[in-house]
Amino acid sequence: MESPKLNFAVDQLSFSLFQRPLHPELFKIYASRQVKTENYEATIWVTGCTYVVSVFRGEVCLSEVVSTPKQPLPARGLLERFHFRGPRTHKCTLSRGLSYMTDFQVEKMSPNLYKQTRADLERFSKNRGVFVKYPEMEVGSLQPFCYVDFEARRKELHVHTFAAFPDQVTMVKTQSLFEFN
Repeated sequence: MESPKLNFAVDQLSFSLFQRPLHPELFKIYASRQVKTENYEATIWVTGCTYVVSVFRGEVCLSEVVSTPKQPLPARGLLERFHFRGPRTHKCTLSRGLSYMTDFQVEKMSPNLYKQTRADLERFSKNRGVFVKYPEMEVGSLQPFCYVDFEARRKELHVHTFAAFPDQVTMVKTQSLFEFN
């Protein structure tokens, strides 16, 4: 399993979308959350400075994954795969009433902005979402972390993630919407 060692460039991270659940044995899971509404269920895993979000409705499952270059992932069920090389927006509609949209960006920061953003997100996480920090991999005075904020509505799941890489003073931000018709 891949630890959150930051021995890769941010543009080597992969964003993958699967039409299937993924096995937890593939990942080192640092934090997990379950979401259940009358229309869907979701599982959120923080897997280092990366994450997995799986949304289930009946027999339909859609899994969004941000992974490191060495993370083993299956080929079966893969709908899309991108690398983080600039901003991107992606949309798709599955035939069973599930629509999906995501956009992401990579932001290079100054060390001061990095520290302030980390402090703001950690403070915000006390009320919602999940924040995981990795003090053992601090670079200078900058610490890697992953924050996943989510809002479960009756027919929608909104997910915002922030993954911070201090060795590159860079943050990867994603925003996704899973919507049920």
